[in-house]
Amino acid sequence: MEQVTIYGRSSCGFCIRAKQLCEVKGMPYQWIDMVAENLTKDDIAAKIGRPVYTVPQILVGDQYIGGCDEFMSWVRAQEAAASN
Repeated sequence: MEQVTIYGRSSCGFCIRAKQLCEVKGMPYQWIDMVAENLTKDDIAAKIGRPVYTVPQILVGDQYIGGCDEFMSWVRAQEAAASN
């Protein structure tokens, strides 16, 4: 499993949920706290190559996944594929 990278804020419930999903599923992840790192949405947009309007912004390896809902769907799809 490639590392999950989560750009977010500690005050964001969706960001916390994405981190918890990684922990529950045993997925390696890197949490990048935008406030602690003094990063703006524009900084993240430059890193991921697309506009950023909300957090979290999540990547798996170099693959852009999206926000928390997209990440949860991605995890379900990976689990379904693995069980077939």
